[in-house]
Amino acid sequence: MKLLEDKIRREGKILDGSILKVSSFLNHQMDPELIMQLGEEFARRFANDKVTKILTIESSGIALALAAGYALRAPVVFAKKHRSSNVFGDVYQTTVHSYTHGMDYNVVVESEFLCPGDRILLVDDFLANGKALEGLLELVRQAGAEAVGAGIAIEKGFQEGGNLLRKDGLRIESLAIVEKMEGSDIFFKQQNE
Repeated sequence: MKLLEDKIRREGKILDGSILKVSSFLNHQMDPELIMQLGEEFARRFANDKVTKILTIESSGIALALAAGYALRAPVVFAKKHRSSNVFGDVYQTTVHSYTHGMDYNVVVESEFLCPGDRILLVDDFLANGKALEGLLELVRQAGAEAVGAGIAIEKGFQEGGNLLRKDGLRIESLAIVEKMEGSDIFFKQQNE
C-alpha cells in the first residue's frame, strides 16, 4: 500500500537490531486518518471472508483492529498480556514471545468472546518472527473458531515469520512488506494491490 510505504519512508526510523520505529504515526502517537484508511484496506481485502470477529493482541494492534472492525462491522477482541482482576471465569490462554520487548507474555481472552463457529480475522501492527500471530492462532484453535487470515500493517519480509505462517496455510495480507533496511534506506517488496 503506497500510502503506508510513503509514510514509513518519511517518518520511520531504523534502529539497531533491525528495529523499524514508526512511533510517530502507528504505535505510540497515532495518525487517525491513516489508521482508518488501513482498516478500510483490511476490510476491502477480507470483504468476502464473512468475518464475525477481529482478534488482536494489546496494545499496538488495538487501533488497527478497531479501524478494521468498524469497516467490517465486526466486534474487536484483544488478547490481554496479563490476567488482571477484571478477567475472570474461563479463559483461553497461551504464551507469546515479544520480539520488541524480548520477553514472554501469558496472553488471555475470556472464553465468552471467542466462540466455536466464529470466523476470525487476526490484525496486528507488525509481523517479524510471527510469535504474536502464532499465539493468536492458538487462542482461535482453543475456541474452536476459524482464522480466515491475518491483516498486518508492516511485515519485515527479511525475517522468517510471514513465510513460515504462509507455509502453514495462513492467509496473510500485509499492507507494506519491508525487504531490507540499509543505513537510513527502507526497501519494500513490490505487491499487487
